[in-house]
Amino acid sequence: MLNNKADIVENYILKQLEEKAAGFVELSRSELADKISCAPSQISYVLSTRFTHDRGFMVESRRGLGGYIRITIIEDPELEKDFLYNSIINQIKEDTPFETVKSFLTNLLANKLITRREFMIIANTILNFYQSESNEKMSAAERAKLTRSIFATLANIS
Repeated sequence: MLNNKADIVENYILKQLEEKAAGFVELSRSELADKISCAPSQISYVLSTRFTHDRGFMVESRRGLGGYIRITIIEDPELEKDFLYNSIINQIKEDTPFETVKSFLTNLLANKLITRREFMIIANTILNFYQSESNEKMSAAERAKLTRSIFATLANIS
């Protein structure tokens, strides 16, 4: 039964991508699950197994209120990588919560742009920035600048 639902989800997403001239589609996980009558976890399963970087797709996911799934067809992997990193860097502001930064790292990990080890090292480093800010050892502006710097460095070396 899962394969049948998985096929339906995959075909729906592929059809949406085909209809969009932009080369990407943004969907709501819960709305898609309701439309296809399946659990949101089945959507996650399809995304992680059928819309992978190796198969020519990049998946960005933001959970929570206003969350979305953005599926992009990768035509030039280097341009897509640059676009992803620039998008992350531009979204990091003084008021960006740690959970948002962690979701950026999760997307990089899911797209195999960083390893699990790199994810842990970077996440812990950035968490220390946030803790230093709350202890008034670092300003929000300094934290945001250092965090953007880490992502800029990743963009240049990956």
